[in-house]
Amino acid sequence: MMKQAKARAKFALCIRNENCDDLELRKIYEVIDDPDAAKEGYVRIIDESGEDYLYPAENFVRIVLPLATVKAMIVPPRKAGRRPAVSRHRSAQSR
Repeated sequence: MMKQAKARAKFALCIRNENCDDLELRKIYEVIDDPDAAKEGYVRIIDESGEDYLYPAENFVRIVLPLATVKAMIVPPRKAGRRPAVSRHRSAQSR
């Protein structure tokens, strides 16, 4: 069963997008676990292009979706290797 939909993929709802014009309010995004980013207050989000970027964690609320919804929403894995961390947002400390 698609490895239980990628071990029950994680998702987050965008609740804030100040200084992150590429985020849509009230849109659900797939989240990739990234403990190093989390320590810095960021979350790794997969956007519409299928690429992942770091955004401030405060812009999202984690949500749990039904398995059928998860299966419909997960982005197929990229063929290339994983990219290094990239942020589309300046850190709050630099403001």
